[in-house]
Amino acid sequence: MKNNHFFSALLVALGAASYGILTTFVKLAYAEGYNTYEVTFSQMLLGFLALLVINFFYKGKKQTKPVTKASSKNIIHLALAGTSLGFTSIFYYLAVQYVSVSIGIVLLMQSVWMGVVFNAIKSKERPTLLKILAVVLILTGTFLATNVFFDEFTISPLGVLFGLLAALSYTVTIYTSNTVAKHLPAITRSKWMMLGGFIIVALLAIPYLNESFNWNVFTKWGPILALFGTILPPLLMTQGMPKLNVGLGVIITSIELPVAVIAAYFILNEEVNLYQWLGILFILTAIVVMNLRKLQQ
Repeated sequence: MKNNHFFSALLVALGAASYGILTTFVKLAYAEGYNTYEVTFSQMLLGFLALLVINFFYKGKKQTKPVTKASSKNIIHLALAGTSLGFTSIFYYLAVQYVSVSIGIVLLMQSVWMGVVFNAIKSKERPTLLKILAVVLILTGTFLATNVFFDEFTISPLGVLFGLLAALSYTVTIYTSNTVAKHLPAITRSKWMMLGGFIIVALLAIPYLNESFNWNVFTKWGPILALFGTILPPLLMTQGMPKLNVGLGVIITSIELPVAVIAAYFILNEEVNLYQWLGILFILTAIVVMNLRKLQQ
């Protein structure tokens, strides 16, 4: 049983790490001259096609219990919910055009406190002291990680704006992922949500799908980004998460933050100082604090 628990935790960690290293590949694609729309369009299209294939084999596999089919209403709701996936990718990849990967991932992690605010508004209940403490830690960590107080402040305002918009979209994604058509298999839900994400990206990319669009992205960076951004994470996490305590699962997924920063440090040679590491530690501590009660359940 312990080995099974460890394996589930490992799957979730690998899924989160896949997300973490994703932005480094995006930066490498940018360095070769590809733009945000080429990168995002290729990732979402290839990711959706891969999920179609995976779903086909999933349906063909013998199931121990009957699999619920998605109704037309379910598909529409999931596709609409999945539009936030497309917006998250677009905004996040635009953000890292203007800021470093380490700052970009810190901005994306603002979805943690945004989620607290969203839940407080929705439930009309005041957040617990633990959650308030977590928000304070996150905001303090963000100021440290972005070097606001200790270096000359040259961070791009546009990069910060796109990063916060990505965090807001990601907050919506997290909420819809946990509320829309929960009776369906996770792999099926991922497929239809990815369709919604792809439609949004395609609509935004249409003006660029002409002679200036570099279709070579499909032979190099598209498959890599689809693998680490839209195929491995949902497959690994949907396998591991159900077998873990919710609090532990959320804490393990926070590995995405240090993985992103470490990958950027070693592969892109991005400089990360002591204050930034301290800020990242604050944010990780906040995630643990927020999930202390869930961890004990």
